[in-house]
Amino acid sequence: MSHLSLAELEKQLITYRHDFHEYPELANHEFKTTAKIKAILEAWHIKILPTKLKTGVFAEIGLKTKPLIALRADIDALPITEASGVSFSSKVPGVMHACGHDTHIAALLGAAYLLKQEEAALPGKIRLIFQLSEEDQEGALQVIDDGQLTDVKAILGFHNTPQQPVGAIGLKAGITSGAIDKFKVTLSGVGTHASAPQNGKDPIPALGATISALQTIVSRNLDPFKAGVVSITHVNAGNTWNVLPEKAFFEGTVRTADKEVRKQIKQRFFETVKYTAKAQQIQADIDWYDGDPSVDNDAKLTALVQDETEKFAPTYVQQSKLGSDDFACYQALIPGVYANIGNGGSVSAHNPHFIADDKLIIVGAQFFEKNARRWLAELAD
Repeated sequence: MSHLSLAELEKQLITYRHDFHEYPELANHEFKTTAKIKAILEAWHIKILPTKLKTGVFAEIGLKTKPLIALRADIDALPITEASGVSFSSKVPGVMHACGHDTHIAALLGAAYLLKQEEAALPGKIRLIFQLSEEDQEGALQVIDDGQLTDVKAILGFHNTPQQPVGAIGLKAGITSGAIDKFKVTLSGVGTHASAPQNGKDPIPALGATISALQTIVSRNLDPFKAGVVSITHVNAGNTWNVLPEKAFFEGTVRTADKEVRKQIKQRFFETVKYTAKAQQIQADIDWYDGDPSVDNDAKLTALVQDETEKFAPTYVQQSKLGSDDFACYQALIPGVYANIGNGGSVSAHNPHFIADDKLIIVGAQFFEKNARRWLAELAD
């Protein structure tokens, strides 16, 4: 394994990032991405761990068995047609790394290289988690079910973020993101000719009344100092101009930070939908999906990361938001820290014009590497 200077490593990582960006893959279909990551790690003589999962890569560095900590990067892309205009734009129609996971992959590869250089001196073991399927909220649970968190004492991750200088690192103890729940509602009535509504049970007025009523859950039920969002994102009813349909449909998401608020919104949602439908003589069926909890950074570990990170990068207080990340599923089991690293951009993620600056990659690599060393030293028996 030849020794690269930090500048040489950065150049190599940028090349890797551009390749991942040009050939993005959707959640649970990251086959080529998985193969590329494995090939790089194997070339560096890093141990690949067995897995029953079809995508994702798990590896370990360190000659001692404990303490064992984990570093996580997500690897999937989004069903978006790229319009960023960069020279390394996606070559896969309708698929794009519009959330910057390509930079996360490259950063964790960089950390892997740096840690492998000093493997014999590490006072513990580091597990590398190149996680599949973050965008559809399934990957972390698959990783956990696969046993990749077994014996892991703590986990570290980051996400790139716009509106912050390249390489600036945001940290905050406690809750920094929202819990996510999803819902689908089907309203069933009786179809009829539009000229004779008395012969049917029109679900469209019930649809409108229900959506309007749901907007009062936050405004008239929650403590104004506690956050909550109920968003209706997809509505469908009918397919022609002179027929009252039998069914109407809507779906959306709930985002919360507080556990009690999460329960409260769910209860009021069911009551609102059921009673509004009943008043309209319509049948309401609700499919509710309890999603990931909130990202909740461990206070002691966050303090360690803050102290270590200030030695090599500027830091800022991370802003809490109601966006979600399934990194929270790991934190529900073990202590962890999830940071933000500025990408220098002004366009939000999940946008066809989104792009993250290459310069954040080497910062991310050092963030993983230096804090992994610090954690091992602090957690060692």
